[in-house]
Amino acid sequence: MKKKMAAITAVVLAVSMALSGCAGSQKKKSSTSKTEKAQKESGTVELTLWGAEEDQALLAEIVDSFKKEYADQADFDITIEAESEASCKDALLGDVLNGADVFAFADDQLLSLAAAGALVPVDNADEVKSANLEEAVAAASVNDTLYAYPMTADNGYLMYYDKSVFSDADVASLDQMLNVAAAANKKVVMDWSSGWYLYSFFGNTGLNLSLNDDGISMSCDWNSTEGNIKGVDIAQAMLAIAANPGFANMVDADFVEGAKNGTVAAGISGAWDVSTLKEAWGDNFGAVKLPTYTCAGQQVQMASFKGYKMVGVNAYSKHTDWALKLADWITNEQNQKLRFEEREQGPCNNNEAASDEVKNSPAIQALTAQSEYAVLQRVGNNYWNPISELGSTLAAGNPDGTDLQKLMDNTVKAITASVGQ
Repeated sequence: MKKKMAAITAVVLAVSMALSGCAGSQKKKSSTSKTEKAQKESGTVELTLWGAEEDQALLAEIVDSFKKEYADQADFDITIEAESEASCKDALLGDVLNGADVFAFADDQLLSLAAAGALVPVDNADEVKSANLEEAVAAASVNDTLYAYPMTADNGYLMYYDKSVFSDADVASLDQMLNVAAAANKKVVMDWSSGWYLYSFFGNTGLNLSLNDDGISMSCDWNSTEGNIKGVDIAQAMLAIAANPGFANMVDADFVEGAKNGTVAAGISGAWDVSTLKEAWGDNFGAVKLPTYTCAGQQVQMASFKGYKMVGVNAYSKHTDWALKLADWITNEQNQKLRFEEREQGPCNNNEAASDEVKNSPAIQALTAQSEYAVLQRVGNNYWNPISELGSTLAAGNPDGTDLQKLMDNTVKAITASVGQ
């Protein structure tokens, strides 16, 4: 998922100092506090829940079951609002006092949210830790304190394709896929305006992109002029892909629409699109790890970012105890199972992750295969705009004829610039 954040630099600079003491300073509230009992007796518990737009129907079902479960303890007025898991941090920290009580977000936002004091630590941490995958628990923790409830283990991307157009052999190579698609007057698509996806061309080439120890600035050598694969080699490879009549630069929503109307035969996206693509292609639905692409005369396996999604509770909620209960309910075993059944999103609950249904899911199998070539997304704010500009320029065929080395130099300079520049 695709993240941008520019408002909390000072807070994040103090991450290590702030978090070293916050676990001890924030007392976990009992779910049966006298204050909450009084609220149960005197009025309705009002909560706001943020979740992905495509999850609204699922969340409504989960909230209904939550209300029934606790009907004898309180009356609830729970408002569900659409908020991207990718931009949740931005929205919440922009107005934390009026933000949602409970919210879903991607793991790369955890550190900033915890450092800003916006998260209540999980009050039944031992229970949650034992129920979920170790990696998902680690992603939801800071300094051994669990700050959010693990929800999914599938925050990556893969190649979806129409089996009536491509064979199993075709989808191993992006070159082959593009040629087959062009011959069928269809498209293979990818969003080149997104640094989330564009990492795939750089991540398995021997070049480096990493977050520095300050947690804000970045190191990057994607403009390197040395080695088997140079920065300009990748730019040239992308220009060749963009020029192929079988390729189109599309955001996720346009990809799905193209699959529905038959103009798109394959594309790269995440688990959030699996349900709609299965509806569009029916029995011809296919999912595999990312293919190889040609770069500097070599076949390079496309890389990817990976991660986890989780649910947090706003430290400024007026009903913290009930917000914690709701977050726990949303992410419990039965609702991770429901999420997989309805949205085919990969569970991080130990029991559900080990189920035959999950193991036999083509999308989950593809993400598992791709995980060998994936890394956790850990990037600074300066990454997103420069790489988006680079991708858009190359997708358009470098219309200004900018020297490719200069193009890569400018991109790296912007990514590695001091925060605030």
